[in-house]
Amino acid sequence: MASPSLHDPHDPHAAARARHLDLGCGAAPRNPYGRPALHGIDIRPFAAQVPFEFRAANVVVDPIPYEADHFGSVSAFDFLEHVPRVLPAPGGGTRFPFVELMGEVWRVLAPGGRFYALTPVFPHPEVFQDPTHVNVLTVRTHEYFCGERPYAANYGFPGRFRALRAERVVSRDAEQAGDFDWAQRLRRWRRRLKGQLSHVCWELEAIK
Repeated sequence: MASPSLHDPHDPHAAARARHLDLGCGAAPRNPYGRPALHGIDIRPFAAQVPFEFRAANVVVDPIPYEADHFGSVSAFDFLEHVPRVLPAPGGGTRFPFVELMGEVWRVLAPGGRFYALTPVFPHPEVFQDPTHVNVLTVRTHEYFCGERPYAANYGFPGRFRALRAERVVSRDAEQAGDFDWAQRLRRWRRRLKGQLSHVCWELEAIK
């Protein structure tokens, strides 16, 4: 499915579609759709200037610091596995940071915007070997945020996505959006036979 045009003069979100946000960006944010305006968020500020728009924020506990409908795409590479599913809420009760973050991603995406995520997937050992991995995802976790009434709405998720892609992949072959070439397809097939596909790739479209 093609993305809306970045140059459609009748599209009220044309400016947003030129912008991409990478969560947990570090010093080298990813830009899987090749958007011309690159933004990044990480928990720690940089000591020096970086060649992209950067904001420091802890999106596990705070909202994404941008207004609604601001981006044509958002990415999360090896990031979602670090977002807790449940935390105690101030004053008692619980909160659901992973659900909240998915709601924030949906909020900052323009209608039809894309969320591109690459994450270690159960039952591959890479899910568990890093002690900072606190969120175990399966190939079906995205379904809680998709459909006419996503199940995650029961936990406060405000939006909905349409799944364009959700599949096990060789992580290095999914760093850019788009179809795999023949060599990548062959590599994926061989690793699938050996049970070595360590990551799941999501491409979700924001429905508004």
